[in-house]
Amino acid sequence: MTSASDTVALPAGSAPASSAPRRRLPPLAVLLSALFVALLVIATVAPRWLAPLDPLEGDFLAVLQPPGVEHPFGTDRLGRDVLSRTVHGARYSLFIGIGGTAISVLAGVLLGLVAGQKQWLLDEGLSRLFDVISSFPGVLLAMLVVVFLGPGLANIALAVGIAGIPKFARVVRAQTRIVRQADYVTHAYIYGRSRAQVFFGHLLPNVLVAVPVTATVYVGSTVLAASGLSFLGLGPQPPTPEWGVMLAESRDVLRVAWWPGVFPGAAITLTVISFTVLGHHLQRRFEGRLA
Repeated sequence: MTSASDTVALPAGSAPASSAPRRRLPPLAVLLSALFVALLVIATVAPRWLAPLDPLEGDFLAVLQPPGVEHPFGTDRLGRDVLSRTVHGARYSLFIGIGGTAISVLAGVLLGLVAGQKQWLLDEGLSRLFDVISSFPGVLLAMLVVVFLGPGLANIALAVGIAGIPKFARVVRAQTRIVRQADYVTHAYIYGRSRAQVFFGHLLPNVLVAVPVTATVYVGSTVLAASGLSFLGLGPQPPTPEWGVMLAESRDVLRVAWWPGVFPGAAITLTVISFTVLGHHLQRRFEGRLA
C-alpha cells in the first residue's frame, strides 16, 4: 500500500506531464517533400554547390557515359554532364512554375473579388468567362497562348498562368460570398466602419486565407504543364538545360542510354509530388483550424 508520505503533491493548476498535449510531428512524406523543395531552392539560387560542372559544356570523348564516379548521372549524347543539367534545370522549371502560379493568383484573386460582390450581372458574366476558359484542357489552352505569343521562358509562364486563372478565381469568389455575409462583417458596418476599412481589415484577409494552399498544389501542376510544353518544343529551346527540353533530347538515345531521360523525368515527378504533398498538408491544417 502507498502511504501518505509517498504521495507527491502537485502545485495547484498543474497536471501530470503525461497528460500535457504533445505536438504531432508532420508525417514522413511531408518532411521529405519539404526537404526536396529546399533542395530545389538551393539548386535555383546556387546550382554550383550541387553540380560544379558547366551544364552547356560538352565532351565528345565522354559521350553517353553511364552513371559513375566522374559523372554521377552520366552524360548525354553531346557529352554534357546530366547531373549539372538536371540541377541547373531546376531554375527554369521553378521560374515557370512560380511565375505562372503568381500570374494565376494575381488575376484570379482580382477577378474573384469582383465576381463575389453583389452585382449580379458582373458576377454572371465573369462566371461564364471562367466556364469558357475551364472548358479547355489546361495544356491545350497554354499551347494556344504560346502559339500566338511564340516560344520562350516568359511566354510559357504566362500561358500556364492564364490557364490557371479560373481555379483561383472560383476559390476567391466563393470565399468572398461567404465572408461578405459573416456576422463580423455586418457588425463592422453597424459600428460605423467604412467600406475600405471593412474590405482591407475583414474581407480581404479572410478571403485570402485559402489561396496559399491552392497555390502550393498548383506550382507542381504548372511545372508539369511547362515541362510538357517544352517537350513539344514550345518552351525554352536547346541547349537550355530545362527538364522538358532534356526529355525531348533524350528520345533519340533512349534505347541505348536511359539516364539522359530518366533523371530529368524523376526531377519533374518528385517536384510535382513534393508540392502536392505540401499543399494537401497545408489544406488539412487549414481545415483543422476552421473546424
